[in-house]
Amino acid sequence: MDNPSPYQGFLLLHFFYYFKIIVYTVMAYNEKLRDRIREALAHLPKVEEKKMFRGITFMVNNKMCVSVSGEEMMCRFDPALQETAAEKRGFRPMIMKGREFKGYGYISEEGIKSKKEFDYWVGISLDFNKMAKSSKKKKKK
Repeated sequence: MDNPSPYQGFLLLHFFYYFKIIVYTVMAYNEKLRDRIREALAHLPKVEEKKMFRGITFMVNNKMCVSVSGEEMMCRFDPALQETAAEKRGFRPMIMKGREFKGYGYISEEGIKSKKEFDYWVGISLDFNKMAKSSKKKKKK
């Protein structure tokens, strides 16, 4: 089955669903971008890396700060900066289930080519991290 037709893919999907087979896919992420972020955050005392958002997320002070998702960097920043951020090269808003999340955005490689551009995004993410609230930890049952 070199090139399965959409119908064959449909049948395969229903086979997995019917027999309750769960298939996990591994999403590769840009390791060079991960290393750039890791280096930019190296001076901070409390940074943790977690696998999430189809990639790796850098938690600063137990709060989500920046992520590498596929080939893009995802940033969490002050929602008041949404319009300014939207004007930057390579930016696209985070949209989930048809809803735009203010204060979150994806930045393509084009938007973080230079050190100045990259530092801008890391900087606004770190600035907001100081004000951001941690998500509540779920209690273990």
